[in-house]
Amino acid sequence: MAWTVHLSNLVLGVYGFTLVTGLPANILAFYTFFQKVRQRSTPMDVLLLSLTISDLVFLFFLPFRMVEAANMKWTLPYFLCPLSGFIFYSTIYNSTFHLTAISVERYLGVAFPIKYKLKRNPRNALIASVVFWIMSMAHCSIVYIMQYHNHSNPNFTDPSTRDTCYEEFSPEQLQILLPVRLELFAVLFCTPFLICCFCYIKFIHILSNLPSINAKKRYRAIGMALGTLLVFIICFMPYNISHVVGYVNRQSPDWRVYALLTSTFNACLDPFIFYFSSSALRGTFKNVLEEVARRLVLPCCRTTLYCPLLNCSSAEEKTQSSTDSTL
Repeated sequence: MAWTVHLSNLVLGVYGFTLVTGLPANILAFYTFFQKVRQRSTPMDVLLLSLTISDLVFLFFLPFRMVEAANMKWTLPYFLCPLSGFIFYSTIYNSTFHLTAISVERYLGVAFPIKYKLKRNPRNALIASVVFWIMSMAHCSIVYIMQYHNHSNPNFTDPSTRDTCYEEFSPEQLQILLPVRLELFAVLFCTPFLICCFCYIKFIHILSNLPSINAKKRYRAIGMALGTLLVFIICFMPYNISHVVGYVNRQSPDWRVYALLTSTFNACLDPFIFYFSSSALRGTFKNVLEEVARRLVLPCCRTTLYCPLLNCSSAEEKTQSSTDSTL
């Protein structure tokens, strides 16, 4: 991949947007699920907390990639190159595992409501989360292998002297890397995606045939299911298809960098899926938005005769009533 000014600006824009929107949303989600797990956890809470941690780790290492894009070459200490790549790709596949487990949890909850409720255990979700982390990290350890593979060859360039990060591969390296990428496509993307499709299609079908469920709850649950499938299609599918194209052509496709950009959006889209999945998170978001609106709008009401965002008189009355009750 050859860096250009246009590509650098595009990468910085996408990464910057993901960081600015994803970081506060995931911090709120982490606080909410951490409190729930401490008090009275469910398997869903454990899975959502683990996925939130994965997204936060991803966002923490994203600035290293932004520095590379800004300089259009790798200028940081070289040990950060395989480390940031390892975290970058591991958290992407970690998300696919967790989103799939959430779909299974949702499907079993509506397909076998009584039987599954008696057997559900947060400990099983914790074990599953640990397995997901191990599997995704074990598969993506290929990043370290590729960065230092063939180091004993006298014609091999010392990685620490390069100004590129996980981009240039020798034919010997590609013989190892391309089959591994194909395996990533089959095991870490296709299998979870098919399971997710099955669970959510059945999930939507069952909900559509249950007239006793509140319409608002039904639409919210269906929105969560469709949102998850869209994340798979928009965020994960292009990048994983590049594995197949690269294997067929025996080289990485030029558009792979653009496909990888869509994967980063997952970190800022996950909180919206959490919003549909957790009433506690909806309450947290609502409280935060109300607090922000109160701090921003009330000063406006005190200094202007008209404020389109809030009824000034009612807002002032509530504020005065709260002050009086405190006194």
